[in-house]
Amino acid sequence: MGQFVLRFWRRPFEWREVLRQMDDVGTKSFILTGITGLAIGVVLAMQSRGTLVRFGAEAVLPSMLALSVVKEIGPVITSLVLAGRLGAGIGAEIGSMKVTEQIDALEVAALKPFHFLVITRVLACMIMFPVLTLWTDALAMFGGYLESLMTSGMDYRIFIATAFESLRFSDIIVDTGKTAVFGFIVGIVSCYLGFTVRGGTREVGQAAMRAVVGSSLLILLTDVIIVRLSLLIFGDAGS
Repeated sequence: MGQFVLRFWRRPFEWREVLRQMDDVGTKSFILTGITGLAIGVVLAMQSRGTLVRFGAEAVLPSMLALSVVKEIGPVITSLVLAGRLGAGIGAEIGSMKVTEQIDALEVAALKPFHFLVITRVLACMIMFPVLTLWTDALAMFGGYLESLMTSGMDYRIFIATAFESLRFSDIIVDTGKTAVFGFIVGIVSCYLGFTVRGGTREVGQAAMRAVVGSSLLILLTDVIIVRLSLLIFGDAGS
């Protein structure tokens, strides 16, 4: 993290590689996160409907779904899914370059491998995690609407009006923006473990596994801190 902060401002700026990494992180994850979001919305609506009907509160289902997805489930599940896909990939890729001495070759050629390999991947994760979270949230709400349409025939205008009446702009900004922090965690942990690999292919596999586990644990712990801070600053939706 210290190396990232110190070197981020220095040349060379590998913008072309950043765009390539954004494509790898974002475009190739659209189907995975989209299916995840759709499944979350449908399942959450199905699981919650019975309890809400029991208390005569079925009408608040869209609002409950929007608050649950936008504030917590969407950002965290999306980040954990991406940590599984990207953490292993980045850790294994950089680890393989390390054990085959490709990184040493880049240093000998004065190409600054830290800028090319680490900064580009971390920036791509920080930019694309919020974008993919919004995509997941949208499909989760669409899945919840489909379940409501098939179960109770709810009109889409009523669903949209009810869903977003209790959401605040600060909820969307803070809870979506925190995934940029999660993206930083995934990128920096995976790159660090890849750069510090010693040995052969077995150690590369272990580094990829540790990247996924470490990133996931840090995402969950960081989420607790960010949610607590956001409640202190902005309050909760009910207030």
